[in-house]
Amino acid sequence: MGRPGRDRLAAWLPAPPGSAVASEPAPRVAVIGGGIAGVTAATALAERGVDTVLLEREAALGGRLAGWPTTLNDGTPVTMSRGFHAFFRQYYNLRALLRRAFPALEALTALADYPLVHRDGLADGFTGLPLAPPWNAAVLAARSPSFPTRELADVNVVAALQLLDVAVPDVYRRLDRVDAAEFLERVRFPASARHLAFEVFSRSFFADPRHLSAAELATMFHIYFLGSSEGLVFDVPTAPFPQALWHPLGAYMRGLGAQLRTATPVHAIAPGARRRFTVECADGGEDVDAVVVATDPQGLRELAAASPKLATPAWRAKADALRCAPPFLVSRLWLDRPVAARRPAFLATAGYPTLDNISVLERYEDEAGAWARRSGGSVVELHAYALPGSCRARVEHERLLAQLREVYPETAQARVLDERYEMRADCPLFPPGSFDERLTVTTPDPAVVVAGDHVRVDLPVALMERAATSGFLAANALLAGFGVAGHELWSVPNRGRVAAARGLARLLAP
Repeated sequence: MGRPGRDRLAAWLPAPPGSAVASEPAPRVAVIGGGIAGVTAATALAERGVDTVLLEREAALGGRLAGWPTTLNDGTPVTMSRGFHAFFRQYYNLRALLRRAFPALEALTALADYPLVHRDGLADGFTGLPLAPPWNAAVLAARSPSFPTRELADVNVVAALQLLDVAVPDVYRRLDRVDAAEFLERVRFPASARHLAFEVFSRSFFADPRHLSAAELATMFHIYFLGSSEGLVFDVPTAPFPQALWHPLGAYMRGLGAQLRTATPVHAIAPGARRRFTVECADGGEDVDAVVVATDPQGLRELAAASPKLATPAWRAKADALRCAPPFLVSRLWLDRPVAARRPAFLATAGYPTLDNISVLERYEDEAGAWARRSGGSVVELHAYALPGSCRARVEHERLLAQLREVYPETAQARVLDERYEMRADCPLFPPGSFDERLTVTTPDPAVVVAGDHVRVDLPVALMERAATSGFLAANALLAGFGVAGHELWSVPNRGRVAAARGLARLLAP
């Protein structure tokens, strides 16, 4: 495979060596969880001739990107999901997975910009910026109203240099015990820049900056901005997630011989009689030689607690310590009139009580577009991250609607023809000081591996890309044990791009 993007400094991790395919009789592996991590692991194993069965508790693949059918009041069948996701160009391994189903990534389309607005009127965008660091940051600071010249003089340059010296896992040794909010106070960025840019990014992890590791924040800036020349423009699916992603990928996996069992919760993993493990399900067990645990944090905790022979007591204790981020809410509205034509497909917001972003789905999704053309209305989606644990979904949904009307005043006159909202609390939390206690891909048992966006991966990856990367790494670990070749990986450069800045940061580091 050639270079996956435009960044000539992207880092290549060659495929571990071995035979082209598994020898007969092929080892049998259960992949527990059908989100990005599980689908990636199952695909990678099946491509090497491993007898693979994927077990997913929900009725469909996708995990946090799953979708499900619902019918609107007007009788229109539509697909509901847990909301907008941005497929950045530096998601090399996720995009490599998607290319299995659509080689030209034809199920994705680019959004023109990633605008950010603050309630006090400040606005920023990323279109037209140079792609390569550090020029992207320099031009953004020069043209942005969020970086007033008089306040930039107060920036703590020594602290700010830490953002230019990011390598994983070293950055976690330096910054993991500091929370993101404290780190930004140390840097003394202008308050407007902190609220408009940094907090928007930190809330992408569904957490308040006070409860997020500063190392995670620094790594995120490295991935998306300061360490990659792929830019901040991203792609989105042109259809709902099932139609755009999971149906084609499911067909691809079945074509490889993988067995996909949805609506199949796994209750426990026990020692097996005929093979190494028995994976216990409600409708019968699966006897397998190895297991990929690719569930969300809560699912992993429950599975480890129900499997007293799995790995070691110390490993199960680490699994039990996994925690999820606070609740988040996705609200989708079908309005009787369109939002203004000048509104972007996606808008990130700051300074509002709970509103974090707004999507206008008919701008890019075919199903929403068809409804909007037929009805003359708009399909609008609102997100609220890091809500209080005691919040009530309906109340927060109404609050989001009120904030939409403030941000897009033309919606105040719109009638809500239909609405759906989903509150969940199953995203991983990365609090300060947690890095050393995270689960890794490998476990004390070489026949048990873990994948997911909560897993420690010593590469500069995050969110969906961490899920996909961990899925490939989990498959590679098992394939190595079978004597079979693994899969190559790519990442953004695992160091700051400017050698002089790296050296100065090390020299001046406290």
